[in-house]
Amino acid sequence: MQLQPYLFFNGNCEDALTFYRKALGVEVSMMMRYKDSPEPMPPGMVPPHYDDKILHASFHVGASTVMASDSPCPGPHGFQGFSLSVAVPDEAEAERVFAALGDAGQVTMPLSKTFWSPHYGMLIDRYGVSWMVGVEPGA
Repeated sequence: MQLQPYLFFNGNCEDALTFYRKALGVEVSMMMRYKDSPEPMPPGMVPPHYDDKILHASFHVGASTVMASDSPCPGPHGFQGFSLSVAVPDEAEAERVFAALGDAGQVTMPLSKTFWSPHYGMLIDRYGVSWMVGVEPGA
């Protein structure tokens, strides 16, 4: 059994994937647009301007898989009640990852020493995704 987060973006999934490639070096293993779906979407389910939006994507952060798409659902979008946690091998990498993810985002806890990590911080990136960045225990 595996637990794999699935992130629903509000029409900017491809931009987010480009950002995560630069910030984390993620590898996008699969990306399909709505217009490339092997089966047509039911009438009225997807707005016409969504043809080039992302129906499904899968990317890897280290050994972890995260999935994402552009949600055509009406109403507010947001990422609440969870954070993605990134464990890095040293303080220099924590500084780099934290700065990259925090670019145009909001720091909610600056990087600092905690009882569980020599360098740990939290932020919300420019897409509204909450992140925790910390040095691996024992590093």
